[in-house]
Amino acid sequence: MIIIVTGMPGSGKSRIVKEFERRGFPSVSMGDVVREETAKRGLELTKENVAKVSIRLRQELGQNAVAKLTVEKVRSLLESSRVVVIDGVRSLDEVGTFRSAFPDEEIIILAVHTPPHMRFDRLKARGRHDDPRTWEDFEERDWKELKFGIGNVIAMADHMIVNDCSREEYEERVRELVDRILAEH
Repeated sequence: MIIIVTGMPGSGKSRIVKEFERRGFPSVSMGDVVREETAKRGLELTKENVAKVSIRLRQELGQNAVAKLTVEKVRSLLESSRVVVIDGVRSLDEVGTFRSAFPDEEIIILAVHTPPHMRFDRLKARGRHDDPRTWEDFEERDWKELKFGIGNVIAMADHMIVNDCSREEYEERVRELVDRILAEH
């Protein structure tokens, strides 16, 4: 089974991924794949360079470029695990790539929704090199994600979790959702 975790930046996707990992299931971050490709191209890992490589990959390999670069990592992990989690799918083209590459696997899309002001505060606090520092940067990044098609993936989710509460309450919601998914599948 492949679990696709999607949501806007700062929504709480990593908390879900960590819960699956805590239970012994491996994951692949599509954002890490883009950062790896940025480094391979000899570029410094700045917000601007990662964004440029993300766009350039799609120009070179199509809208599903990052998924194409992720398939072999997922295939390798499926050799030793019944569940693999993919963090950060941004388009239905990417979902389609995984469905085509893994026709015998059940693929479940899990989406996280968090209000924008909460996501902005979290991203500022996280302080990763590609995180927005101003509201304008935040909105620009959101528009970029929406142009990739992330809203369509969220709309097609099999499960939706809302992260609009305390960290503790969200972690409980995540545990309950992961329990339910693993019990049903």
